[in-house]
Amino acid sequence: MHELRNIIHRLRQGDTSREIARTQRVSRDTVAKVRNHALEAGWLDKQAPLPCDADLARRFTGQSQRPQNLSTVEAFRDLVLTWHGQGIRATTMRAALARNHGFTGSVHAIYRFLERNAPQAGNATVILDFEPAEMAQIDFGMGPPITDRVSGETFKTWFFVATLAWSRHHYAEVVRDQSVATWLACHRHAFEFWGGVPRVCRIDNLKSAITKASYYEPQVQRSYADLALGYQFRIDPCPVADPQKKGRVESGVKFIKGSFAPLREFHSIAHANEQLRAWILGEAGHRVHGTTRQQPLRMFNDFEKTLLQPLPAIAPECPVWVKAKLHGNCHVQVNKCHYSAPYRLIGQELWVELAPRIVRIYRDHELVAIHPRKFKPGERSTTQDHLPPDAQAYFMRDPQWCLLQARSIGPACHAVIESLFANRVLDNLRAAQGVIGLGESFGRVRLEAACARAVSFGVPKYFAVKKILHDGLDRQEQPQPASALEAPYSGGARFGRNAADLLH
Repeated sequence: MHELRNIIHRLRQGDTSREIARTQRVSRDTVAKVRNHALEAGWLDKQAPLPCDADLARRFTGQSQRPQNLSTVEAFRDLVLTWHGQGIRATTMRAALARNHGFTGSVHAIYRFLERNAPQAGNATVILDFEPAEMAQIDFGMGPPITDRVSGETFKTWFFVATLAWSRHHYAEVVRDQSVATWLACHRHAFEFWGGVPRVCRIDNLKSAITKASYYEPQVQRSYADLALGYQFRIDPCPVADPQKKGRVESGVKFIKGSFAPLREFHSIAHANEQLRAWILGEAGHRVHGTTRQQPLRMFNDFEKTLLQPLPAIAPECPVWVKAKLHGNCHVQVNKCHYSAPYRLIGQELWVELAPRIVRIYRDHELVAIHPRKFKPGERSTTQDHLPPDAQAYFMRDPQWCLLQARSIGPACHAVIESLFANRVLDNLRAAQGVIGLGESFGRVRLEAACARAVSFGVPKYFAVKKILHDGLDRQEQPQPASALEAPYSGGARFGRNAADLLH
């Protein structure tokens, strides 16, 4: 428009078409066309104002447009516009049109049709301003796969990234998962790296932090709430499906994935984090940020660091809280380890508090069990008092207990128990417990007499002793025919007799 206005101005000054064409670097035909349009519009009158851009555009652009060919998509206008409103991709539309309607046009024809008939309005955004030390924005991003040089294992990784919203100074760490324990530990590492705590942490709605996403009342994971109380910061979840509210850490994740990760070799998690920390304090920290036009590390060290909230004198424990059901074996399972709780709570949901060294189990607010923390999958911590009485009795009445009780009852009873445990085929613990238990029903004196009779007849068995007591045979006089019966049963022939007895 500026060029056209210049030509019109020079025509009004009386310059020839040749002079204008030479100095404006256009053809004389172009100058002639401009002259004709200017005469029709009355723009060559020196007293009239020069035309504005809008008038020039209407005169020249409108008349210079050539008629366009009819789009191959026009026959399917309503269908394509409906699909576009439903969010269906152009490639999917093209395949459906070709499959169902014999469409022969290209996918680019659909793109051009949509640009003319359903233009996309640009999404308006607002630049958010933050005070120094006011906010950190936190997120996870996919990290590089790492092959451990020692074990040879290849595993996925994630970048934990925390960005201070004012200075754009990062803390980042390579981790193997997005669990609650990892989420809490990375926060602690970030605060210690910065030497202080921001007043607000803006996060996404990941399950490690938010158990129920909501625009108005999100529910915070119990462990993360304890962390916020311990470090005195407020949690600010983004609205659902609106990650732009934490755009600075989103950009930080892209920056780390695009500038740090490529063309580097990592031999382990520790090796990757060593390089990442050096990169943050070096190249990333001393770059000139595209928005602030300042170096993030300098802005942090010179001003923001002193305004962060101080770290607590004693770092909060920040345990991980999980819910677990108490199974029929009187144990809950957490992280593939097993911890016992009172059998009366079988089938109920319990809160399990996983501290670094201690595990506490709660029913609502009542502490019902404490265990040392286990880490090896399959390990079990059991408190005998948590088991039902019959199970407690079984575990408490081991072979040593049975032998000790039998010795206190008498030598015959002790001989029966020893004989039971001497069996190399059967585990006779229950039988031994049963023999000792007969003393509670019939008395210790009668039990000793019954054991003596059972031994004398060579049948030191539970049912033999029980039948003797039940039939009252323990009260009868012991038989005297064979000296072999007087000795404890030693596994010899049941009816064996020595020669002296046979010839008596």
